[in-house]
Amino acid sequence: MPKAKARKQRKGEVRQRSFPWWGALIALVIAAVVAIALLVSLSGDSRELKAAIVDQLYPTYPNPNFSTEVTQELESYGFEVDIYQGNITVDFYRNLPTHNYRLIIFRTHSGLIGPSPEEVKGTYLFTNEPYELGKHKEEQLNDELAMAQVTEGSPVVFAIGPKFIANRMIGDFDNTVIIIAGCSCLHETDPSLAEAFVAEGASVYLAWDGSVGLDYVDNATINLMQHLCATESDEMTVEQAVFQTYLEVGPDPEYHAVLKYYPAHNGDKTLSDLTKWD
Repeated sequence: MPKAKARKQRKGEVRQRSFPWWGALIALVIAAVVAIALLVSLSGDSRELKAAIVDQLYPTYPNPNFSTEVTQELESYGFEVDIYQGNITVDFYRNLPTHNYRLIIFRTHSGLIGPSPEEVKGTYLFTNEPYELGKHKEEQLNDELAMAQVTEGSPVVFAIGPKFIANRMIGDFDNTVIIIAGCSCLHETDPSLAEAFVAEGASVYLAWDGSVGLDYVDNATINLMQHLCATESDEMTVEQAVFQTYLEVGPDPEYHAVLKYYPAHNGDKTLSDLTKWD
């Protein structure tokens, strides 16, 4: 039987080779990585430094200067700032952690709520959502929400409490700095709101230990942000920023409330320490 002759390669002819399977796999992986990077660049990095100003008071007590000055301080530090003015509902609070803010300032009515001064259920943050007995029934039964009123003649609204933060908020506060410009949100008799935010991931919580006047707390919060957002050689720890604010603004002139922070062991950390991604 004659032997099969090997095909001779002509001079200058390039012999065709099949593309190896592993080469195709590598090409697919590279293409996938490039596509994911492109999607991230188009959609925005979810790990960027973002802050929010939640101004529940704006419809009745607007202070555009507050938002302007606080925003300037935050932006100079490197934050992208979102401002929410009014229409702060129960569901707004429920979904707040999903926005991945690293710092949130609440300008809001707040206070200790209970059937009597001796029976306080907790410290609550007001919403702008009108109170309805048949709405959010389960949350009301569990004391996660309460009916709240600033004065006897003012509208009755829902307010969220510590149990709402623990049980109803979607997601958590991943190293978020929480600042509350309102009344009695770090009262010595009830630190439950601070404890709830920190339990849900907040790195530090700053608030006043009693009632505050609106003009005072607006100015004091602006002053606090000027110190917290100082950078480079002027960067301050939480303890230093709170102390400097006290020196420059003092306690509330009428109610004598003082700015405090929780937990104590984070007082030696700066804003850059407190907003790091894990």
